[in-house]
Amino acid sequence: MSPAKKAPAKKAATKVAVPETKLLAVIRVKGGFKMRKGFKDTFTMMRLNQKHHCVLMHDLPVNKGMILKLQDYITWGEIDANTLKMLIAKRGRLDGNKRVVLKDKELDSLVSDLMSGKKKLIDAGIKPVLRLSPPSKGWERGTIKLRYPRGALGPRGSEVNELLRRMI
Repeated sequence: MSPAKKAPAKKAATKVAVPETKLLAVIRVKGGFKMRKGFKDTFTMMRLNQKHHCVLMHDLPVNKGMILKLQDYITWGEIDANTLKMLIAKRGRLDGNKRVVLKDKELDSLVSDLMSGKKKLIDAGIKPVLRLSPPSKGWERGTIKLRYPRGALGPRGSEVNELLRRMI
């Protein structure tokens, strides 16, 4: 008879601080009709379940891989503090779909913590998915099928802030 094997000891979950990276706003532009299962799974992991949903992610290799996999369905770029503040104030929601009501100082400290990677939206009690409306004046040049300089898909850099202001 063989002796009973011991189960491996479980490691305690440790909170890993996000290194100093850029904060990206990722927006789903296209729907998912006849989409492959791998893409659907990646959208589920990113919590981008519908068109015009936005999530905030740090520019880490893991996140970058998911973004590059879905580059034909999304647009992304580096968000600045003023746009992030406006986005949380107008589109941030608490549990029960209640609006976020924070004073200016609290909102400023939350934005600085988000930008530095000390906090996530979910740590502050805010839902991680921000539901946006379609952009006012429509998408650029009336099409969403092309890459960014001529269309709406792909990386935008800091010009994502202008798009987010139009979608808030």
